[in-house]
Amino acid sequence: MSKHKISLRVNRQRYEVEVKANQTLLRLLREDLNLTGTKCACERGDCGNCTILLDGNPIKSCLVLAVEADGREVTTIEGVAKEGHLTPIQQAFIKHGALQCGFCTPAFILAAEALLKRNPNPTEEEIKEGIGGILCRCTGYRQIIDAILDISKSSEK
Repeated sequence: MSKHKISLRVNRQRYEVEVKANQTLLRLLREDLNLTGTKCACERGDCGNCTILLDGNPIKSCLVLAVEADGREVTTIEGVAKEGHLTPIQQAFIKHGALQCGFCTPAFILAAEALLKRNPNPTEEEIKEGIGGILCRCTGYRQIIDAILDISKSSEK
C-alpha cells in the first residue's frame, strides 16, 4: 500500500505524518497521534461518535481519509479546553448531566461548539439538527439539548 506524506494542524499543533492511502482520519488520530478522545464505534458513519471538527465543521472522521486532511485544521475533544480550563459548553454539559456514560460526549461537545459558532442563539429545533447524526445509547438527548440551550442563552460561550 502506498504512503503519502501529509501536513495538518491538530488542536493547534502542526504534524507531518505518513499515511496509507486508505487510512481514515479516525485511525490517524487514535492510532498515530494517540488522541483517543475521538471514539471509534461503527466505522460506517452511522453513529457519529467519531465526530471531530475539520476546518471548524463537524465531520465523521471514520468517513474521511487522512490524506483529505492535508493542509487543514483538525480539532478533537483534546483541543477544546483552553489552558486546562473547561469551556462554557463543557461546563454546561456537567451542570445538566449531559455526560451520561461519556462515550458520545466528545462528539456532542464538538458539534455544539460548531453550532454555537455558526448560530449563537439556536432554537431547540436548530440544536436537534446541529447534533443530528450522533447517537447516544444511554438515556436520550434532553440533557444534551438543555445544556446547549443553557449556554446559548448565556453571554459567555
